[in-house]
Amino acid sequence: MPKTFLLPVNGVDSSALQGTETSLKDGDVVSIIPVVHGGGKMSINFSISNYNVELARLKKTSTDPIKLLEDLRVRFPGVIIQGIRSQYILNASHVKRIIEISLAASKSNTLLSNKVETDILMRFACTRQISEAINKIGLRENSASVLIMIGKKPLIKKLLAEISHMTESVLPFPNNANFIKKEFKITKKELDCVMSKEPLEDLIVERSAVLIH
Repeated sequence: MPKTFLLPVNGVDSSALQGTETSLKDGDVVSIIPVVHGGGKMSINFSISNYNVELARLKKTSTDPIKLLEDLRVRFPGVIIQGIRSQYILNASHVKRIIEISLAASKSNTLLSNKVETDILMRFACTRQISEAINKIGLRENSASVLIMIGKKPLIKKLLAEISHMTESVLPFPNNANFIKKEFKITKKELDCVMSKEPLEDLIVERSAVLIH
């Protein structure tokens, strides 16, 4: 039976960009995801140095998502796990670049907190205050969210199998650009000063990178 694949670029289906004419640039995140007709769960995976990273979308639920996060961390101590409200994510490239910053900070002993997962949360929120980061972008009941998992592939695969009933297709990422600009008070003047193809992503990542303990 022929297989169908999605080829998302930075979390956006290439067919929604320029299709077969879509051009790539350095740093783009391209995933190859098999489509299971009639159902199936999808996730995005990529590597950063020697780390395996997986992104999965959690369904909106009335169940306490914070307790879910804590339980997963207890059951899978070998996996770095963090949840981010979907509204604060631009695309897969945005996620990858924030994680790269946090992992580099861990290696150089310059984390904003004592845990990589907390550092990731704070950098997505662009704040040095843990409580502010949790309140702003942390998981909430009945809110769309993305689960970030960093660790060995077999462990991540086992984790995903356990929560498969709680996940749904991670693609496509919704267009959150206007929401993020408003939340982080990013002006058109600031964006116009960034000479790149992705000025909003570059600006928000830069704000995350310059945070110091």
